[in-house]
Amino acid sequence: MKTITIFGATGSIGQNTVDLVARDPEHFNVVGLSGAGNVQQLAADAKKLNAQIAVTAQDERYSELSDLLSGTGIQVAAGQNAINELAERKADIVVSSIIGAAGLAPSLIAAQQGTQLALANKESLVCAGQFLKTTARKAGTTILPVDSEHSAIFQALVGEDISAVERVIITASGGAFRDWDTADLANASPEQAASHPNWDMGQKITIDSASLFNKAMEVIETKEFFDVPADVIEVLIHPESLVHALVGFKDGALMAHVGPPDMRHAIGFALYHPDRAELPVERLDLASIANLSFRAACEDRHPALRIAREVMRQGGLWGAAFNASKEVAQDRFISKDIRFTDMAVVVEKVLTKLSADGVLSDGAASLEIVLAADQIARDVAQTIKV
Repeated sequence: MKTITIFGATGSIGQNTVDLVARDPEHFNVVGLSGAGNVQQLAADAKKLNAQIAVTAQDERYSELSDLLSGTGIQVAAGQNAINELAERKADIVVSSIIGAAGLAPSLIAAQQGTQLALANKESLVCAGQFLKTTARKAGTTILPVDSEHSAIFQALVGEDISAVERVIITASGGAFRDWDTADLANASPEQAASHPNWDMGQKITIDSASLFNKAMEVIETKEFFDVPADVIEVLIHPESLVHALVGFKDGALMAHVGPPDMRHAIGFALYHPDRAELPVERLDLASIANLSFRAACEDRHPALRIAREVMRQGGLWGAAFNASKEVAQDRFISKDIRFTDMAVVVEKVLTKLSADGVLSDGAASLEIVLAADQIARDVAQTIKV
């Protein structure tokens, strides 16, 4: 039996993880779950999985969570310090699926524990990839990807020599606006952006999918996780969302990972690694699918991809500033303060200003340095006029 902690348990990745763990109680013993405002779901899952502790990131929700779990024997805690303390608890597997920069600290703390980190928090690699990997390597922690694209790359590389790789192709569904005319994007609403044609995800990640900021983050993650040069990473729009990634080798071969758009596959691969378990995912009928389509992801239409190229070229704290300004820009779009197409403008202006001011000149050598750059970028992003 493996002990497991799930951060971000009430989000889309977390809920899929809870589903898999609940289906196999003989295999998993739950140490703890964390969530934010949805304490009703957090409490229900803590009871279902018989967790030792449930932690909400919101201090003001402590009493509500405590009442919901009264008499169960499940410990209750609240606040960022409690989240970090949960990351210090030993578990065989830590699933890091908190959305945003809030997931960075628990990922880094978990990486110090010398066990297995199933990483779904994109920001951990985008903001502090080298620091996270160095921390994990020193502690003997294994990091396994949970994003469908990076899990696909990881699986395609099993038994392969990374030096033989000449291309890494990650696919994007194109999100809600993949068939829209470019001229119409400026008038897209938050409600329209939050409706994904293929995947069942939360609001923010779905909007990131429509803008391709999600894919831009994944491009940076690919470079950081697999230590491949930025110029070998390609992005293709693949509306069917069945081919999650391809790896091309110097002999011309392409290894593709094909599967249904169900996050439980990538999560299950990480949870049971190095074994493969039977998972409750659809078995594809390729004859009925018949066709798979691909097209280039135009960086003029999707400026997030172009900005990500510059972030990879610059390195250091550029990733932290990129993510922080992206999060603020998205919040401004959701509140209808800026247009859909203005999000990339905000991010680029923040990076230009912080670079000129020398804020991004240091390396991401500690959590404190990364979080300081994150906060500066957020403050500036709030003030950018578009």
